[in-house]
Amino acid sequence: MKRLATFAAVSAALLISAGPAAAQTKLKWAHVYETSEPYHTESVWAAEEIKKRTNGKFDIQVFPASSLGKETDINQGLQLGTVDMIISGLSFAARSYPRIGVGYYPFTFRDGDHLLKWSTSPAFRELADGYEAKSGVHLTALTYYGARHTTSNRAFKDCAGMKNLKIRVPDVPAYMAMPKACGANPTPIAFSEVYLALQSGTVEAQENPLPTIEAKKFYEVQKHIMLTGHIVDGVATQIAPHVWKKLTDEEKKIFTEVTQEAARRGTEIVKQREAKLADEFLKRGLTVEAVDRAGFQKAVLEKVPMESMGYVKADWDKIQALK
Repeated sequence: MKRLATFAAVSAALLISAGPAAAQTKLKWAHVYETSEPYHTESVWAAEEIKKRTNGKFDIQVFPASSLGKETDINQGLQLGTVDMIISGLSFAARSYPRIGVGYYPFTFRDGDHLLKWSTSPAFRELADGYEAKSGVHLTALTYYGARHTTSNRAFKDCAGMKNLKIRVPDVPAYMAMPKACGANPTPIAFSEVYLALQSGTVEAQENPLPTIEAKKFYEVQKHIMLTGHIVDGVATQIAPHVWKKLTDEEKKIFTEVTQEAARRGTEIVKQREAKLADEFLKRGLTVEAVDRAGFQKAVLEKVPMESMGYVKADWDKIQALK
């Protein structure tokens, strides 16, 4: 009898200790960026912070560097249930809700601070709510990704200089707008394949912010950086509908506050790094040149009107009105 009583007590203890583990919710958080980049390091911090603030209820594993698929795949994964959270550019969200992509129209934002002011404005929340109504995906935060500049093995200083340039761009109309307006040949290639495409000569140019050019080592296979600054970019933290709808109000508050704090932390890292990189690329032997941005903007406005990409001018006007 004593042995049976001891066995029962041990069994009960094991059941009690197993309780929280059984109730734990495992989530997959995916993105396409390198482990050295703040989009990853701050996501890892946020995952641990959410776990801590929810007493271990949510165990979030972050999958970097396209390990769960290319950017198109992970965006689709939010709907399919194969991923639970992602960090991704809003240009992919704009495929189902075009209005939210208005910030990708070339030369919309003056700088990163202008973008971030928009990300906390009622104008942005209106678009985020519209996207959620359409897709079920909830946006919690926007991290500054950087001003997108052009690298190439052929230098140019104006729009005409891009004629016939074979340049890699994401498979999104907004990224093609500036190259098309200048007579270049925009070529969509998956982000994870850009380095090899440049190295092999499949394309001769690409466009990305300076920190990304460094992180992906594009400077190893390119000779020139042109400071086109044609798109001031951000990446959004997004939560799948099958996750967001099941969270309690308190849990939603935790996920929102933590991911917004991670976005602020990541933004500061990007801004600091961006400020130093032009000089570092010069030291590595690349040329870094200013261009005629006004000429580029004029060509885009004339040849690729924003309405042709599904953007609403009223949304664009609200961005311009932000000071």
